[in-house]
Amino acid sequence: MGFLGFGTDIGIDLGTASVLVYIKGKGVVLKEPSVVATDNTKRKVLAVGEEARQMIGRTPGNIIATRPLRDGVISDYDVTERMLRHFIKKARGNSVSLLRPRVIICIPCEATEVEKRAVKDAALSAGAGKVYLIEEPVAAAIGAGLDISKASGSMIVDIGGGTTDVAVLSLGGMVVRSSIKIAGDKFDEAIIRYIRKKHNIMIGERTAEELKINIGTAYPRSEEVTMDIRGRDLVTGLPKNITVSSEEMREALEETTSAIVDCVHSVLEHTPPELSADIINKGIIMTGGGSLLYGLDLLIQSRTHVTTTVAKDSICCVAYGTGEALENLDKFAEMLSLIDDNK
Repeated sequence: MGFLGFGTDIGIDLGTASVLVYIKGKGVVLKEPSVVATDNTKRKVLAVGEEARQMIGRTPGNIIATRPLRDGVISDYDVTERMLRHFIKKARGNSVSLLRPRVIICIPCEATEVEKRAVKDAALSAGAGKVYLIEEPVAAAIGAGLDISKASGSMIVDIGGGTTDVAVLSLGGMVVRSSIKIAGDKFDEAIIRYIRKKHNIMIGERTAEELKINIGTAYPRSEEVTMDIRGRDLVTGLPKNITVSSEEMREALEETTSAIVDCVHSVLEHTPPELSADIINKGIIMTGGGSLLYGLDLLIQSRTHVTTTVAKDSICCVAYGTGEALENLDKFAEMLSLIDDNK
């Protein structure tokens, strides 16, 4: 039985790039970057989320704006715990309850036992009463509206900030799965490297992200687009403006996007023939913020010869799936192997 009281149960898509919080009965109530700004001299948190993201690359020596999650897993336990505490408190708002909430958190499909334990412990320390873990491809498939309970194959490609999870699901479980630590963050890093190598200009993470969102592409565009950016000239050390084209972005991202396509290809190769036939009929569904990179669906489709579509509201699919599991815990508990090891 769940706790009594409205809005006590919480679903969290704990992503490398952003955190989405779902409250039972209310839906997704919070979506903020996974960034924390801390003052090292006073050892206190100054800002969390969007406010902290604005500080990246603009802080004095004693203040550090960091992402406590890297490649889909916790890299800084204490800061993650503080971030979770902040988001849980913010999401619950003024709702007063003496009961500690049940929390479901998403994890990459190939997270180790140590990584799972770190997430669970951080959530318990942040005020959760009971913690369940759900694997991201399962949550993404539910959130994208796929019925994974039937004996029919569905393929999901969830591209977040830190990891890309690819899975074939049937009868409520993952038949074939793979997870690689190449996703949105690696796109940004590839853009920074490319601009540095080709233009001798150093740009920051935020500029790289803006390039990715505005003109980034994985597949040749029918019409080329450009964007003006500003960085530091590595020869003179002075600020400099340059114009970058979408074709340059395709070159910059070629290696990382190819790695994602190879992962999809590998999962398809290991899929049983009957499920492969289902996937050809249904197509591949893409979720996560990284799936919004222009032409990535077309690149996967051209290489696999399987129809590939980006799910509606793809950024929120994992959070919606977590919420669906939260709303129907009895129905999904066994089917989704929600990991409850609070014993």
